[in-house]
Amino acid sequence: MKIALCALNGSWSHTNLAIRCLRAPLVREGFEVVLCEHTLRDRTAHIIEGLAGECADVYGFSCYIWNIVPLLDIAHALHQIRPHAKIILGGPEVSFATERFATLDYIDAIVCGEGEEAMLEICQKIAQNQSFSRIISKNPLPYMRNEGILYQNGEHTGEILYYESSRGCPFRCAYCLSSTDTHPRYKTVEQTIDDLKAFERLDGGCKIIKFVDRTFNFNIDRANQIWRALLSDTFSKHYHFEVCATLLNEESFEIFAQFPKGKIQLEIGLQSTHIPTLEASARHLSPEKTIATAKRIFEMGNIHVHLDLIAGLPYETYARFAQSFDDAYGSCHMLQLGFLKLLHGTALREHKEQYGYAFLQNPPYTVLQNNWMSYEDLQKLSHMAEVLDRYFESGRFAHTLWYLTPLMTSPFHFWEGLTTYIRTQDHRPLQRISQPDAYRYLLLYAKEALPVLEDELREMLRADFREGEHKAPPHFL
Repeated sequence: MKIALCALNGSWSHTNLAIRCLRAPLVREGFEVVLCEHTLRDRTAHIIEGLAGECADVYGFSCYIWNIVPLLDIAHALHQIRPHAKIILGGPEVSFATERFATLDYIDAIVCGEGEEAMLEICQKIAQNQSFSRIISKNPLPYMRNEGILYQNGEHTGEILYYESSRGCPFRCAYCLSSTDTHPRYKTVEQTIDDLKAFERLDGGCKIIKFVDRTFNFNIDRANQIWRALLSDTFSKHYHFEVCATLLNEESFEIFAQFPKGKIQLEIGLQSTHIPTLEASARHLSPEKTIATAKRIFEMGNIHVHLDLIAGLPYETYARFAQSFDDAYGSCHMLQLGFLKLLHGTALREHKEQYGYAFLQNPPYTVLQNNWMSYEDLQKLSHMAEVLDRYFESGRFAHTLWYLTPLMTSPFHFWEGLTTYIRTQDHRPLQRISQPDAYRYLLLYAKEALPVLEDELREMLRADFREGEHKAPPHFL
């Protein structure tokens, strides 16, 4: 029996980990398994043609908020073309409020939660012409039987390779699906290191190993052992970890100080510095300690620090969010301004009426307003996030921003003002504004709003242009 495991990735640089986790037990039991990976940019007709051409007996789709809509269209078309094939959905988007999909007549089964055992059971029953449940879920697996490396030479791997060394999270953040599994299970240090060594032998263009563990350092001794092992020249990739800053200890800092620049990067969830907001979000962590730790690592100069904020959480007004932004600014290389999504299965979605949430009813369920922030407030922050991404997170304006930001009353007001200025001068979407124009608007805004010395400002802009653009600066510089 042939099984096609199907993924619709965000871009060609990504690879799907879920279908590889499902492949291992299926192959071990003797099934023929093919992986079918496409991206959101691929033409739907091309995707359908490729899947239909596999002539599989079973098609399994990996479903997330960002791909569920096109995936359902593809699954429906495939059902019409290959009516005798079984179509199975799995993944976080179909694991909660499953009744949304159970009534679709072109879906044969839905796997809720972890899928390795459930998918195997369904496929075994299909192979034996036995009936099976339309909705199936299994208890969390004792993670993990050592399957070894999940990626294979000869198959597509983008620049970013996703890797999972643990499942579950000890925290119960009210906006996160990981709050439904608060008992982390993990591979041993030895198993994890063996897998990372195997990645070194993979063909392809993989440059970044991104750990998808929700809180990599929930067991700090284990995390430190893995980080210490990565100091070896044996490991040549870049490694990305999501960590809880308050769990790091002095041994962690001692190890971090030894890494060559750029070898590891840390993503730290701050979300807010407003205590009532953190309490309503079930985040019982010190924002002051989180920021201090992030800044300590940032100032080492060798580790990329990514700090997250979430707009739209309870009890945080626009002005109070500005304070959270200012508190975090200057302690990281990338300040990610994200927006709350009311995911099925999360506590905040269950309390949506209490907090006055208006939100998109279809994926990605982005919040539009609540009792503390109006729609207009969140839209202003959305525009500001685009400008922050273009200017700050790109790293292409480092000299100029270092010079300009302290001249404003606060970092938030600087970015708010720049956003307003650009939107007033140019009504095109920001991604359609050329890079020379991006420099020009920053020059004009600074001259108009800040007490700058124009010669110094132009020199900073020229330095950024030379380093980031690799061409002669435009005439206005």
